[in-house]
Amino acid sequence: QVQLVESGGGLVQTGGSLRLSCAASGLTFSSYTMGWFRQAPGKEREFVAAISRSGSTTYYADSVKGRFTISRDNAKNTVYLQMNSLKPEDTAVYYCAAPSSYTWTFQIKEYAYWGHGTQVTVSS
Repeated sequence: QVQLVESGGGLVQTGGSLRLSCAASGLTFSSYTMGWFRQAPGKEREFVAAISRSGSTTYYADSVKGRFTISRDNAKNTVYLQMNSLKPEDTAVYYCAAPSSYTWTFQIKEYAYWGHGTQVTVSS
């Protein structure tokens, strides 16, 4: 079965950086767009970033554009999220996910496979 395991979350001060990793198994990783999403307390889960199968195309939510960078290593079946200039409003549980089919998408409803998430807390 598909497994997505996130790591790298933690507590950081405003302006700090974190790098999240997501190790995938049980799927042909290089065939899938991969996405990062987040959910803050009391809020709905929202899109953060997506990367195409080859890594040549990326797409970001406006709220993180210029601060976050998504990348992938298909040889390691791993997708990353480099987060710089972190703000308190970035505090959330961060999830990596893969869509249900071999499609380019950043629509949350099209993502079928999810990790358990990793907590990111940014203190002011």
